[in-house]
Amino acid sequence: MSYQQSGKIPQKRHTVFKSPEGQFYYEQLFGTEGFHGISSLLYHIHRPTQIKSISEPKDVTPKIAVAKNVTPRMFKGMNVAAEDDFLDSRKVLLVNSDLKLGLAKPKKSTDYFYKNAECDELIFIHEGSGTLKTFLGNLDFSYGDYLIIPRGTIYSIKFNDEKNTLLFIESHSPIYTPKRYRNEFGQMLEHSPFCERDMIAPTFVEPIDEKGEFLIKVKKENQIWDFIYATHPFDVVGWDGYFYPYKFNIKNFEPITGRVHLPPPIHQNFEAHNFVVCSFVARMYDYHPEAIPAPYNHSNIDSDEVLFYTEGDFMSRNHIDLMDFTLHPGGIVHGPHPGAMERSIGKKSTEEFAVMVDPFRPFQITEEALKVEDPSYVTSWLETPDNHLEDRSQE
Repeated sequence: MSYQQSGKIPQKRHTVFKSPEGQFYYEQLFGTEGFHGISSLLYHIHRPTQIKSISEPKDVTPKIAVAKNVTPRMFKGMNVAAEDDFLDSRKVLLVNSDLKLGLAKPKKSTDYFYKNAECDELIFIHEGSGTLKTFLGNLDFSYGDYLIIPRGTIYSIKFNDEKNTLLFIESHSPIYTPKRYRNEFGQMLEHSPFCERDMIAPTFVEPIDEKGEFLIKVKKENQIWDFIYATHPFDVVGWDGYFYPYKFNIKNFEPITGRVHLPPPIHQNFEAHNFVVCSFVARMYDYHPEAIPAPYNHSNIDSDEVLFYTEGDFMSRNHIDLMDFTLHPGGIVHGPHPGAMERSIGKKSTEEFAVMVDPFRPFQITEEALKVEDPSYVTSWLETPDNHLEDRSQE
């Protein structure tokens, strides 16, 4: 991310900084990876350390149903249950030691603050709109937005109505844009499929100077504790640095195309330790006169592959609904469904949108995932009368 500055900050870091009334402001270093990773400096009206109490923890460890999986699977996201509370609604479907992935359908805005104390969060807005309110400012969001929320960010979330669907990832390592699209100074290169203008930083909001009892739910090691603080967490008068939440809309991803079919890394949008996130977007198909736009059969020997379908008609799959997840385990060959390759020949473009997550350690499957699994998916590549060359171009 690029350098940002908002609100009031002193000319020199780590120096005395006072209000016009002569009261000290309190500096906080906000960053990761010790003092090596990217960071920001925040300036608070009150010391951000004033804990009144901490509750007993609530355990939210995902319950694993399948620890070792080689079966291609599909999970029907439309069948994931909605919940009133934002945190209760987060149903983890797939997990490994690097990340958790799931779907949330919260109906109510939060009346508390939340901090994930060990994971960066990626939230993709499939349905709904609202405002992510953080101690660094606000981000309005709507369909297609990725919200990247660094670990340690204190936030609350306001939804405009009760119909919301969020794909979420909790990452044990920082989530970045791909390093191959940045030069040695961190600037996006000319051939990158997006640039800094597409990354929207929070809008600064005037600080809230309040004392009382303020609930911050803190998550760490699959436990959630209720912290009561003596001052409002959104009392930041100013901040600067490289570490902050931001949004990026999937429709700002500029697709890379070629004369013949190009592999999935061209769709990469984000990366972290041991996984990548790709955005499949509306694009022109391959333009060699004999090109086959459908992907070729392949086996990801080193990674699982998860696709979340968010808009349009995904040409390589039959009988896919929006909000479906497909999981193709590493080492098992997969490819277009029967008829999909043939249907794709001669097509000029697609309006599909999907989010792909490739982890480099196998996913375990949770009990929540099995509740919404379609067990027929594993045999959906068999050539049968119901699963062959139907022309879906008119659907």
